[in-house]
Amino acid sequence: MKTTITLSLLVMGIVFLKTPISEMVKNQGNNSDFAIVEEPESGFKPLFNGKNFDDWDLLLRSGTPEEAKKVFTIDDDGTLHFFRDLPEGAGNDESRRNAFHGVMATKKSYSKYHLKFEYKWGKKLVNNYDQFQYDGGVFYHIMELKIWPVGLQYQVRYNHIEDKNHSGDFIASNVKMQWYSEDGETFKLPSEGGTPQPIRKGQHFAAKDLIFNGLNDKWNECEIIVMGNEYAIQILNGKLANMATNLEPSEGPIAFEAETGEIFWRNIRINEFDKSIPKEVFLKFKE
Repeated sequence: MKTTITLSLLVMGIVFLKTPISEMVKNQGNNSDFAIVEEPESGFKPLFNGKNFDDWDLLLRSGTPEEAKKVFTIDDDGTLHFFRDLPEGAGNDESRRNAFHGVMATKKSYSKYHLKFEYKWGKKLVNNYDQFQYDGGVFYHIMELKIWPVGLQYQVRYNHIEDKNHSGDFIASNVKMQWYSEDGETFKLPSEGGTPQPIRKGQHFAAKDLIFNGLNDKWNECEIIVMGNEYAIQILNGKLANMATNLEPSEGPIAFEAETGEIFWRNIRINEFDKSIPKEVFLKFKE
């Protein structure tokens, strides 16, 4: 009978593990063999209150404060609804190209936390949709708040022309991180053949064959687990999508992006940690 190691993390809201960390590391398999260890929901607090934007900064590329009210709206049920009150194609004409690019950013900075949120696409397309189709995202560890922020980004994007998912991709916006891949194009765990890639900016594609919801009016469940400058884990619908280590930024605001597609956000909640937790705690091998 194996001895079970329990971690004294209950006060931080982490579920006890039934598998020793050393065994989890030893037995790591491919991306699909990983399950995410769930924390009790009691450890999470709402990041958005569903009522107003009192704890948030609203930024637009060149729109007015009145136009910002049309970009960032709250439905009766508390769901965030971006681009609800703008007409189809707004910001796509020559005179105001991309005027309604924007972000909804926390006034507070965060460093070590587990963020959960859900999103689904609407139908409307605005700004430079001809270039990026349905595009949004969540910025975090923001070093400079502007359009666009300097920081890390959990890409939220759906190419409806090719029925291709990009949600879960990393975008390194003028920051550094160590990313892992086998083919140089998509994420792969080091234990399954992924090797450290040259440090670069821009897009880093998520793992292959992730389950996603496009324009079917269904919600996607997303998670970001980040521990200061140590690592960031991105999850899409319960599957490991991406991971990076040795992050250049160690903290910063969190911002929800309004770029090209009508989008709904809900159940935005966060669990903050006082101390770093090894990434193996969140990646548990399926038995």
